[in-house]
Amino acid sequence: MKSISIAFLIAATALEAQPIKRLLWHNPGDVSKADLGGAVGTGIPAPKPPFTFLKEDMSGSWPKVLLKDASGRTWNAKFGFEVKPECFTWRLPVAVGYYVEPSYYVASGQIQGMTAMKRATPSVQPDGNFKDARFQIRDSSFKYMDRLTWKWVGNPFAGTRELKGLEILIMLASNWDNKDGTAGPGNSNTGIFERIVNGRRQWLYSFTDWGSGMGFWGDKTGQSNWVCKSYTQQTAEFVKGVKNGGVVFGYEGHHNDDFKTNIRPADVAWLMKYLGRITDDQLRAALRSAGATPDEETCFTKAIRTRIEQLRTVSKQVPRGPGT
Repeated sequence: MKSISIAFLIAATALEAQPIKRLLWHNPGDVSKADLGGAVGTGIPAPKPPFTFLKEDMSGSWPKVLLKDASGRTWNAKFGFEVKPECFTWRLPVAVGYYVEPSYYVASGQIQGMTAMKRATPSVQPDGNFKDARFQIRDSSFKYMDRLTWKWVGNPFAGTRELKGLEILIMLASNWDNKDGTAGPGNSNTGIFERIVNGRRQWLYSFTDWGSGMGFWGDKTGQSNWVCKSYTQQTAEFVKGVKNGGVVFGYEGHHNDDFKTNIRPADVAWLMKYLGRITDDQLRAALRSAGATPDEETCFTKAIRTRIEQLRTVSKQVPRGPGT
């Protein structure tokens, strides 16, 4: 037993000594074939009942509990108005190659062994019956690094088309809560996950909170979540044109000058090689999987398509000089 412990310690020490490969994006292949209403290529299927209570999660702003499903996997179930936007919007960045934890919409069910919640919510009854929940996977092979975060400026991918593509996707979703590492660990919506691939450590840089958006964007006031009328109303201002070689976006969030500037038409063109292949049928499937009503499905699909086509148009523009 002692020799096994020593061998394990040696292996762990050797792993820690290895250089870390840092990743923000990978080539997703043919995006038009991605199952946007399902696992989106993550290999992690939707949760299956029965669900068994583990403990309440007191982190963040919304009522949450940890539980296990029939397959023995651990999930974080969240309740509140972020549920539907989060269960939808994670699918777009994952489909085009970014790293985000899968979040599935569960319309209703029962959590066995449920105890009284300190943060009570009308979405969960004392007997464990619930409605409108976001189930986000907790996978031991995809370890969240609690004390690590990163900033929009000064990260390993600063200035790259991959980082700018992620920023565009956040604006596409009108996700106004784009806090980064300047807020410090525990308050940031940028995070790092660690995984081991072929005995090598990888750090996956991720935007971790897709629950705010699909309504009005804004900074501190005026924002809304999952309101298609509002999302549609601002769509005309999503891409405002090109000036001094940079794309001008109407978006506003918690970060602006360090977030949406210095994005060029060429950066948009790179993202459109992947985002531009997503079909309306895929968008509809993703919206249905997030609990959208038929009217929301139609409304959001039309508005998202309009924004994608705005990006397609601006990706073809070549600045001709100062002021253009």
